Amino acid sequence: MTSTVEPLVAIVTTDLSAVTRGRFVVESKLQKTATTGVGWLQANLSLTPFNSIVDPNPWGSSGDLRLIPDLKARFRTTRTGSATPFDMVAGDIVELDGSPWLGCTRTMLKDALAELKAATGLSVIAAFEHEFNVADGGFAPAHSMSFAALRRADPFAPNLMAALEEAGIGPEVVIAEFGDEQFEVTHEPADALTAADRAVAIREITRELARNAGWRASFAPKTAPKAVGNGVHIHFSFVDEAGKPVTYDPAQPGGLSAKAGAFCAGVLRHLPGMTAMTASSVSSYYRLKPHSWSSSYTWLADRDREASLRICPTVTIGGRDPARQYNIEYRAADATGNPYLSLAAIIRAGLEGLKAKLPSPPLVTGDPTLMSEAERAKLGLVRLPETLPAALDALVADSTVTGWFAPIFIETFVGLKRHEAERLAGLDPVAICDLYRTLY
Repeated sequence: MTSTVEPLVAIVTTDLSAVTRGRFVVESKLQKTATTGVGWLQANLSLTPFNSIVDPNPWGSSGDLRLIPDLKARFRTTRTGSATPFDMVAGDIVELDGSPWLGCTRTMLKDALAELKAATGLSVIAAFEHEFNVADGGFAPAHSMSFAALRRADPFAPNLMAALEEAGIGPEVVIAEFGDEQFEVTHEPADALTAADRAVAIREITRELARNAGWRASFAPKTAPKAVGNGVHIHFSFVDEAGKPVTYDPAQPGGLSAKAGAFCAGVLRHLPGMTAMTASSVSSYYRLKPHSWSSSYTWLADRDREASLRICPTVTIGGRDPARQYNIEYRAADATGNPYLSLAAIIRAGLEGLKAKLPSPPLVTGDPTLMSEAERAKLGLVRLPETLPAALDALVADSTVTGWFAPIFIETFVGLKRHEAERLAGLDPVAICDLYRTLY
């Protein structure tokens, strides 16, 4: 479809419910808007995914901010099937004088990256791997992960890849996944901030493309209690100030360098306390269970998809260099977690490990559920929180994690998520999954 009206550009931010929100300007006014941005308000941080606002909240009804577009983080494509182009620009929330606002998660990620580099000289390369379901497609039955399972939705997959490519996201692979009407899409590694921006754009482009086909794409962690879960796997690696990869060391167990090992040790140490930030909904915890190929214990493993941190495989075909491929996958995340906050928490936790010069965690093999408590304790295996309220309790109990953020931000996040859990307390898991399926 085409339109003769001037298209709009969305200046967006992602809130604590992982909802993309923002304000639109006509394209010809974008450059003019870039300096001072558009209006925003503090209480937006307390918006729920249910189209309500937590009341009371720390912000009240007063106060104003600005949402400043980062023109380097613009994603535009004409390939979603809409009448006008899909066009969004990620923004930073600032005070009226332009100083950073303590509740902007994109700024939190930038600050975490800057502190990591200042302390260690390391920069993070990252990528977000998304799983999602498509409903209302009326697809014919097909085998999981099969050729037919992807082709029955044609031309959805090629249209998605074309839209992501035109938007500058650098898509790599799209597949039909194991679950019913489930797909997965990946993008090329990029600097961590760009990767988080891309994660937001991937979700919204996918949803818009599906909507224009008469379908509904859902990134909910569980579309039904017994359904295959949808994760967001966050891949990360490190380069030094010269751009040299430093995650890989063939002399170390699993090929994990000492610095990367210390980083992973910090993540595992604080993982229970930060799980609420990476898996932020009630239904997230239906997915984070043993034998679900997700994550359930504080566990580093070599190529094991049950682990919370998985060392990913490398190939030497054609003389490829393992050092430039080698990366770690954080698996305790889903699309109800804000991608900037998720990655900021991972980096902050890893930096704690680097500062403390923690030894690399053991590479665990086997099933933690079949181990004795003593065996799990020896390997440092701690069960992740099993509900959202338990995850919030673990967050509040970890003063290191809460110390990474302003107290009022933690108050807002915990209050918002406790409100979410309380609102759904009377529903059964089927109803809860169905609700999140429509929301995400």
